[in-house]
Amino acid sequence: MTGAPAIIDVHTHYVPNGWPDITAQAGPDAPWLRIESESEAMMMVGQKEFRRIQSNCWDAEVRLRDMDADGVQMQVVSPTPALFHYGRSGADAAKIAQIFNDLALDIVAPAPERFIPFCQVPLQDPDLACKELDRCLDNGHRGVEIGNHVGDADLDSGGVVTFLQHCAHRDVPVFVHPWDMPSSPRLDRWMAQWLTAMPAETHLSILSLILGGVFDRVDERLRIAFAHGGGSFPFWLGRMDNAWHNRSDVIGTSLHPPSHYTDRFYVDTVVFDDRALRLLVDTLGPANILVGSDYPYPLGERPAGNVVTSSPHLDEPTRSLITSGNARRFLGPSALPATG
Repeated sequence: MTGAPAIIDVHTHYVPNGWPDITAQAGPDAPWLRIESESEAMMMVGQKEFRRIQSNCWDAEVRLRDMDADGVQMQVVSPTPALFHYGRSGADAAKIAQIFNDLALDIVAPAPERFIPFCQVPLQDPDLACKELDRCLDNGHRGVEIGNHVGDADLDSGGVVTFLQHCAHRDVPVFVHPWDMPSSPRLDRWMAQWLTAMPAETHLSILSLILGGVFDRVDERLRIAFAHGGGSFPFWLGRMDNAWHNRSDVIGTSLHPPSHYTDRFYVDTVVFDDRALRLLVDTLGPANILVGSDYPYPLGERPAGNVVTSSPHLDEPTRSLITSGNARRFLGPSALPATG
């Protein structure tokens, strides 16, 4: 990677190497880790196998070796969304969040100059969510990852907007990750939940902030980013603008068409294809795109940022913005490590 631009990867996940029994808070389908060797485990949900994981989920030394191999200077380290538990009571979800947030700090502790920890919160209860965010910021977290909905409530629901306002007030970056995708026989084949429902969920979440009027109401200091290239949103921006102009009676409460708001949020580069990256740059603008890899999962990108560093269509100033410049602006000085 000699001569390649230093990368700040805003989309990676962790899973601790075990945690206390949370069945009392999470119910019979509580996640737990079935350790199979020093370097491998099976993440369980109740008695069902959920995902096989490796030590790169919890071992800082392994992560650092991979980062060095990929030319990654810093990683944002966020929870795996299966740990959110928005369907439980706020009090139960708060206890779960505290456990995993504290374990996350143990994972990143060996290299504070390289890792940027993001916490999770009980988003179903805005008061408890704000309280847990404040606790985590005091303890060393630098941002927050949230799921893209709470049950049937999208990001324009009152409680979520209250939390986003608090994030803006605290100058905290927010990373939105799709989770809890719809399930049906049609989506149970071919990983279709990940290949079709996940992009659609992300699209819907961005649309809820726009057509729900959130960007017109929330403090402009809010810094919010969406995973997986913004899902299908960039491809359908023209259709959404057309609907806003021609069906204003039903389209929502935003003051402007959707294209007006593309500078209010960021998306990552987990799109794997230079043609998709070109669409992001052309549609959302080069200043609103961040390198993400979805490390360490199999559907992630390795080397991290390869779609950006290998693109023949980016000039060097744009490439530098996407690899690190935009991330520094998204994260803000308070979120970046002191030596970064």
